[in-house]
Amino acid sequence: MSERALIFFGIGVYIVAMLAIAYFASRRTRTVSDFIVAGRSMPLWLCTTTLIATWFGGGMMMGGSGAAYESGLLGVIADPFGATLCLVLVGLFFIRLLRRLKFYTHVDFLQQRYGTTAAVVGSLAQIWGSTFWVASMLVAFGLIFQTLTGTPLVTGIVGGALVVVVYTAVGGMWAVALTDMIQIVIVALGLVILLVVVLHDAGGWGAVAARLPEQTFRLVPLEHSLDNWLDYLRAWFIFGLADIASQSLIQRGLSARTEGVAQASFYLAALGYISFAMIPVTLGIIASVTLPGLEDPESILPVLAIEHLHPAAVAVFVGALLAAIMSSADSALLASASVVSSNLLPMVHRDPSERLSLLVVRWAVPAFGLLAVLIALNARVVYDTMLDGSMLALVAITVPFALGIWWKRANRAGALAAIAAGLLTWFGASLLAPAWPGDLLGFAASLVAMLLVTPLTQRLDPPRPLVDKDGCPAVFSDRLGTLGLRSAGR
Repeated sequence: MSERALIFFGIGVYIVAMLAIAYFASRRTRTVSDFIVAGRSMPLWLCTTTLIATWFGGGMMMGGSGAAYESGLLGVIADPFGATLCLVLVGLFFIRLLRRLKFYTHVDFLQQRYGTTAAVVGSLAQIWGSTFWVASMLVAFGLIFQTLTGTPLVTGIVGGALVVVVYTAVGGMWAVALTDMIQIVIVALGLVILLVVVLHDAGGWGAVAARLPEQTFRLVPLEHSLDNWLDYLRAWFIFGLADIASQSLIQRGLSARTEGVAQASFYLAALGYISFAMIPVTLGIIASVTLPGLEDPESILPVLAIEHLHPAAVAVFVGALLAAIMSSADSALLASASVVSSNLLPMVHRDPSERLSLLVVRWAVPAFGLLAVLIALNARVVYDTMLDGSMLALVAITVPFALGIWWKRANRAGALAAIAAGLLTWFGASLLAPAWPGDLLGFAASLVAMLLVTPLTQRLDPPRPLVDKDGCPAVFSDRLGTLGLRSAGR
């Protein structure tokens, strides 16, 4: 069997396995709660693995290794370092309270705290971010096929979208979580095999390190100019802060069996994620020495696989790449579909039935899959496309979301002022000073606006009391995630 045929055979087996898992999961998916939050019954091991797999996608595998190839660790501040920070922050400050509120989405919180306008903006920000995220995964999918088999990029993008859409729409959160568990095992196996072989062929780490530029492992800007430091802060914020209000992440915590499980899973996922993510980063750094002058750095992992692995091992590694991509793409599709069903549908159809809500959330998955394909066909760079998706959340939603949970005085007027200031500053900077990090400036403007407007409007617009999905007052005690892993069972 030729190498190409072996790769296609392995991919075929992998796809059949994912679809079989989706069919199995569909038997447990009878209600909207089952579809969106797995009936709030996921155990610690499944919550942790699905969180790691959700965060560890093609953007990290393809884009992260390419960024490390070109710029060393400074090129990957946003991901994995900022992304790991985000997991810790959500576990520490947000997930315990959100889990006990029994919501389906983080937009439910915005709706309850600030009203319809904030919820609409939050929904659009989530849809924007998730769709761009899926698009970046599909670009990575297409690049793999193109590099390893000569298949046109378009074919890989469309084929990858079709598979992810089918199993996500069929099984919902149960299908996504169970396939994530299988996928992260495959990812770990493929990455470890490639790293060991590449290091051995390169003569060991000592031989590689001796040829690396001195600034390869630098974690702060080399030149201390204002522009460099603003770009550096943006790299930390674009994932580290923007995605604390990411439905893809929060949905895992909302699906946990208890809030203790939710908290512990974020900490364990942060540890697991940074451990896994440093492997493609390391491979990118090694390749900068062993394969200098590569035309497309984002294809570095498939190139390394072809250069160093036996055809059978290449097939395993291709499976790892596809697993990483699908594990993120399915989560983002489910996140957008959940927001449409839970938050936008009730705005156009009062008190939708369980049947209608479930129908809408299922059909929203292929709708957003198609939109992501259209974006992917016009955005051929993985890492940049992935980062672009987080900008709207950073400038409009992060501040109202975070302060809404921790500031009792947070009110509707302050939240809307923060949203407006962030968006206007972002748009203005993009038009008038495109060289400046408009999303970072928008975040700063959003924070200042909410801190100024909220105290001035307390009498005109008193803060709404926070209640859970059943209308009961929120319990604020023990909401900081410091209770230790032993609380995972409670």
